[in-house]
Amino acid sequence: MDSNYSAIPKNSHLELQSRYDSENPAVPPKSHVKLSSFDEESFLDSKHLNGQDGGDDFDDNLDFDIASYPLIVEGSKQGSGISGAVFNLTTSIIGAGIMALPATMKVLGLVWGSILIILMGILSEISVELLVRFSVSCKASSYGEVVQCALGRPARILSEICIIVNNAGVLVVYLIIMGDVMSGSLHHMGVFDQWLGHGVWDHRMLLIFATVVVFLAPLCALDKIDSLSLTSAASVALAVVFVVVACGIAFIKLVEGKIESPRMTPDFGSKKAILDLLVVIPIMTNAYVCHFNVQPIYNELEGPSPQKMNRVGRITTVLCVVIYSLTAIAGYLLFGKDTESDILTNFDKDLGIRFSSVLNYIVRVGYIFHLLLVFPVVHFSLRQTVDALVFEGSPPLTESRKRCFILTLVLLGLIYLGSTVIPNIWTAFKFTGATTAVSLGFIFPSLIALKLGRKGDGLSLVEKTLSWLMLIMAIAVSIVGIIGNVYSLRSKSE
Repeated sequence: MDSNYSAIPKNSHLELQSRYDSENPAVPPKSHVKLSSFDEESFLDSKHLNGQDGGDDFDDNLDFDIASYPLIVEGSKQGSGISGAVFNLTTSIIGAGIMALPATMKVLGLVWGSILIILMGILSEISVELLVRFSVSCKASSYGEVVQCALGRPARILSEICIIVNNAGVLVVYLIIMGDVMSGSLHHMGVFDQWLGHGVWDHRMLLIFATVVVFLAPLCALDKIDSLSLTSAASVALAVVFVVVACGIAFIKLVEGKIESPRMTPDFGSKKAILDLLVVIPIMTNAYVCHFNVQPIYNELEGPSPQKMNRVGRITTVLCVVIYSLTAIAGYLLFGKDTESDILTNFDKDLGIRFSSVLNYIVRVGYIFHLLLVFPVVHFSLRQTVDALVFEGSPPLTESRKRCFILTLVLLGLIYLGSTVIPNIWTAFKFTGATTAVSLGFIFPSLIALKLGRKGDGLSLVEKTLSWLMLIMAIAVSIVGIIGNVYSLRSKSE
């Protein structure tokens, strides 16, 4: 058959790249897509198996299912299921923030603390569902892309800076906790100190450096978040072990009458108590921030759809609310007014029950391994965001192992340096919670919904009301948190 087209070698690859519409800058450019080579022999064999002739009339009888043949996006393998996505999203949420919740319960009291844990979980899930809905409608594959689609390029850059600051701050906190538990702090002994005594092996900076090189670097070098599903499942299991042990100890001490009467409501009796109250509310909003990982998890979901992702989000929210509530209540009941900002440091003394030292080691060492497995999930979105901001328009990191490796090394080095400068997790959480976490979790999703909801599939009255409510609440929390942090720092300096 005559044709004006020349043949393509059967072992060649075809690369497609969508054009960037300069007249519509709100639509972000898409990444490269590489199509795998076409195997002519296997195709013709399949035609013969179906009783069809692969001769000259092949072109005239081109009737086959193209999905059955290898003209597919390279690397598009079976995605993660519901359980894998739930574990990855839960791991994005439950990290070091859970360790600060008993301290917030000490300030807020059991009643208001429990109410806020549940309320923030519900509002966070609503904002995630709005984010997924409008990400799909504008075909965005990252948090920054949906922000650009709704609010323009400057807003995208701002959102990516927020992700970088928030995630880097969280990862610094993880290393601080590991250092506190392994080598000890000013008022608490470390695990290595208790096991081996004081020596070079419990030097804080050396221990953190060895942890980064031996454990974290290999996991952080992985280039797909789906590859971390098993480690995420293990990290959630370790968090559950921590909750079970803490609740068990609290129950035993409660039965034996060794628990002090807890505070039920906030204390407004002093200036310090009011400042603490202003500071802990942003920390509570920081507890559920996982929005930076929603798109990567959605992209690697098997048969992705908003309905399936919403199911993932709701299961995750219920799981996190239960774990957070039990941890905050049990931790506060156990240590009362002596509850530290990092409750793990409380588990270095006699708990007043049998096998106290064994339970202390289980809690502290188990949670160290939990953070080791959480770290790569948060680092993944940090690396992706830095790459999108610095190397915009470049092929994905999965196609450039060298760039991926260099970015990983640089980020791990900077995070390690940060962990040697910031004094404790309370300092890091109260600032990121009042600024970047509130913006990523509530301000940007609300603005996206309100802007994109004006066209196409608009918002219902309830959705619009909730969007405005979250926006106003987030701005108020941010302002109050920043003021509280500034006054707190001034009070300490005086």
